[in-house]
Amino acid sequence: MADKAREEDAIRGVVERLKNAFSTTHSPPEVEAAVARAHASFTDRPVREFVPMLVERKARSILNNHPADDA
Repeated sequence: MADKAREEDAIRGVVERLKNAFSTTHSPPEVEAAVARAHASFTDRPVREFVPMLVERKARSILNNHPADDA
């Protein structure tokens, strides 16, 4: 249970870092959606220790490869 809370805290940190990093190109909801999409792709993985790092990398890739909705 503590591991789940720790992962959720780490994912919130990922969202905040990416909102700051992509503030000029993507809206906060777009960043949140990218993180949610990336996080969902690791749902069935049994080892959770590196999930936040992998989520951040995948979400960055999603945001870098997809222009903002309003562009």
